Amino acid sequence: MSEPTASAPDSTRTGPGRLLVAVYGLFALSASARAGVQIATKFDHAPVAYLLSALAGVVYIIATVTLGVGGLTARRIAVISCSFELVGVLAVGTWSLVDRATFPDATVWSTYGVGYGFVPLVLPVFGLLWLRRVSRRARLQQPGNNSMRAMGSRP
Repeated sequence: MSEPTASAPDSTRTGPGRLLVAVYGLFALSASARAGVQIATKFDHAPVAYLLSALAGVVYIIATVTLGVGGLTARRIAVISCSFELVGVLAVGTWSLVDRATFPDATVWSTYGVGYGFVPLVLPVFGLLWLRRVSRRARLQQPGNNSMRAMGSRP
């Protein structure tokens, strides 16, 4: 059986998912560009911070693509990338507060994303919640699943 199309109700690209994909795309572009410039021009100044920004950029790219594709396999990869992102924000945020010498320049995830209005901290939470909702809806719409009828919904 083929994976659902973008217009299917269980797609990650519908409704609020569109905004989520757009924000992830913006962060993919900004984090990657910032890291690229910093690594190319002043890597010796804060190598750990710049490499972590590059890692964040890669995670945002993966999340953007997989949320945009929206099929079952893509949703599974998106869950992994959003989970990794949340752990990364928490770990790097804490590390940057404890060891300020390692972070003379900010990263996307340092101090829990304060430089980006804490969006890096809440974005993976919203991503995981959206993925959970879409996956639940997809399970309910599987052939042979009468859960939606039992809940009073139309097939």
